[in-house]
Amino acid sequence: MINTTTPRQLEILRFIRDFRNKTGCSPTMQEIGDQLRLTKVTVFEHVGALEKKGLLTRGPKHSARSLQVSADFVFQDERTARLPLAGRIAAGRPIEAIEDNEAIDLNELFVESPGEKFVLEVKGDSMIEEQICDGDYVICRKQETASNGQTVVALLENGEATLKKFYREKNGVRLQPANPAYEPIYVPTCTIQGIVIGVIRKV
Repeated sequence: MINTTTPRQLEILRFIRDFRNKTGCSPTMQEIGDQLRLTKVTVFEHVGALEKKGLLTRGPKHSARSLQVSADFVFQDERTARLPLAGRIAAGRPIEAIEDNEAIDLNELFVESPGEKFVLEVKGDSMIEEQICDGDYVICRKQETASNGQTVVALLENGEATLKKFYREKNGVRLQPANPAYEPIYVPTCTIQGIVIGVIRKV
């Protein structure tokens, strides 16, 4: 559920959650007001607004201790850091781009970078000098443009995808491997699907 709460409303929701976890029952309006230094009237107004948003529910008779946070509401401190596993990407010869309905749990390691992100599993060794190895997971930020020297997820005109360093040249684009065993890929154009912003390696 999307968080559309004001900071004060979020305080109320958090207090109700914590109170229920600690005592096994919900706080009264008066207890909420005392805790947050609000008048009872103000508490009623916030509770009413939260009910309209579907974030807070009360028992059918509106008993004093019937307030409950909606099961669909997820607090920021309860969220699991997960990024979608979008598929596997060639760091060698290009391979057909695929998508999986999996996710990578990054609860202990989360890359803070603006924009939508996704994860790809690396197949191949053409980027080893950039410390990207076969079996690694690359964290990518979705964007359609790249600067020279950035490591990108490039979709070629034939529908194949590859992970390479991007360079725009006079007659087109050079997709440069980071392994002398591989030759650069020269194409007139390609579609940038994202740039690499992090690497995760299993040990």
